[in-house]
Amino acid sequence: MPPKQDINKAGWEQSDFPILCETCLGDNAFVRMSKQEYGRSCGTCARPFTVFRWNPGTGMRYKTTVICQTCAKIKNVCQTCLLDLEYGLPTQVRDTALGVENDAPTSEINREYYAQNMESKLEGSKSLLDTSKASSAGKEMLKQLARTDPYYKRNRPHVCSFFVKGECNRGDECPYRHEMPVKNELSKQNIQDRYHGRNDPVANKILNNYAASMGLTPPEDKTITSLFLTSLPADATEDSIRTRVFQTVPGVPPSQLKSVVHVAKSRCAFVNFRDRESAEHAAQAWANGLPWGEQTVNVKWGRSKAASGKPKSSPAPAAVAAS
Repeated sequence: MPPKQDINKAGWEQSDFPILCETCLGDNAFVRMSKQEYGRSCGTCARPFTVFRWNPGTGMRYKTTVICQTCAKIKNVCQTCLLDLEYGLPTQVRDTALGVENDAPTSEINREYYAQNMESKLEGSKSLLDTSKASSAGKEMLKQLARTDPYYKRNRPHVCSFFVKGECNRGDECPYRHEMPVKNELSKQNIQDRYHGRNDPVANKILNNYAASMGLTPPEDKTITSLFLTSLPADATEDSIRTRVFQTVPGVPPSQLKSVVHVAKSRCAFVNFRDRESAEHAAQAWANGLPWGEQTVNVKWGRSKAASGKPKSSPAPAAVAAS
């Protein structure tokens, strides 16, 4: 019985060619691939799919697809590295810049049901990602961060585990790299965090570096959880500021916004969050400024009350506590 006619295999995926980025495909114009139908379950929706395996070039390791094409089209990512196909960035960076909210279920409950519903919407469409409503500041941020050139160094073999233990006796014939692994914040990566754009260490490093380059370096005082907005529109209100915050930072739940202190006469406001993580996430999203219609609102970190009384060469705003 054909798979699609078997009710137990109705959601299984068949495909003729994978969805890959230029880096994962490699620089070999005559790459050879092996194909195995229903070779493994998808790393995100857990449905069986067609697995492809190939060698991207001389001296490189064999690569394979880890998620199904439906999940790849939903996020517009590569089936192997899970990076965005247009910008070459992690989904967390892209979604933060574009203000896209992740509505895919992250737990095992309803994952397969959600993937099947999305598959019906993907017929005749390459991707469900809509960037037409994104702000100009977010698009400009992606243009500056985009990785358009292939990075083939990412296809190198893994580090030889026997060499790390001092037990490898293959020498130059060993297909793995003979070097000691570097342990840092980028050492712990997984498919779920990369795909859903949550706590991805690579994305956090990119966003923090970009925010620092735009003058939004997080202050050393961890008690500061406020951002200072200036040059607000004349018709801005506390409610409109709250709405704008929720629209541009969908990754921060509304419950994490502690208060908004709006000073209409000065056209400025303090946005106070309940924790530092939410404030840093908002600062990353507003690195190019907070988009507001056709203009951009300036954003700065607040300052603790203790530090506001100390004289400084360059004055900075003091955080206002919620009443």
